[in-house]
Amino acid sequence: MFQFWGDGSQAAKDLVSRIAVRSTENFNWTFIFILAVVFYVYWSEINKKNYEVIYAGLALYGVHWLYEIGNAIIGHFAGYPLWSVSNESTTFILLIGVCWELSMMFSLAGIISFKMLPADRTKRYFSKNGKGGISCKLAGALSMALLFALVESFLAATSNHSFIWVYKWWGVLPVFVTTYIPFFLASNYVPDMAPAKRKRFLITVWGLVAVLLIILIPAGVI
Repeated sequence: MFQFWGDGSQAAKDLVSRIAVRSTENFNWTFIFILAVVFYVYWSEINKKNYEVIYAGLALYGVHWLYEIGNAIIGHFAGYPLWSVSNESTTFILLIGVCWELSMMFSLAGIISFKMLPADRTKRYFSKNGKGGISCKLAGALSMALLFALVESFLAATSNHSFIWVYKWWGVLPVFVTTYIPFFLASNYVPDMAPAKRKRFLITVWGLVAVLLIILIPAGVI
């Protein structure tokens, strides 16, 4: 039911070699429906002027894209990426490690994580007399990261190979620590940054994503 590490098998390598990035062979109308749901969520929050929620969503989603670009670059130069998605599990593969459905989920993950925080985001758990303890933002990020890492381990074990891990040293623990924790730290902390700092963060992240995509996709790297 769960797969905790890559197995380094030839079968996994063969699955990765067959991945058709940006092929429309499996395309269907769920693509449009999912896009409509994401637009609805974002515009609903904008109409309510819940801009902090939007910042949370964009922060995580931008970091997610940087990771996916980095993963695709690793795949190009090392032979295999750290994670991949299979042709059979999706309607459209954006980059070798992310499909449309997964990417749209991540566009909402930051919003979900931020909304799960208590109304008082200065709250600390396990503190004594207002001292020590753990920030609710950090606790929330760690909890969500653990949940997502476990879900990914389930996906890696599915019969249609929703996730493919080739390297034996890559699995739940490195995914939890190096990937999902930074994702949810971004969504939980960026909205409360000073406005100028928050603006610089979002512009830098999304500017870098745009530049990398514009350069690396035509170059055939990703």
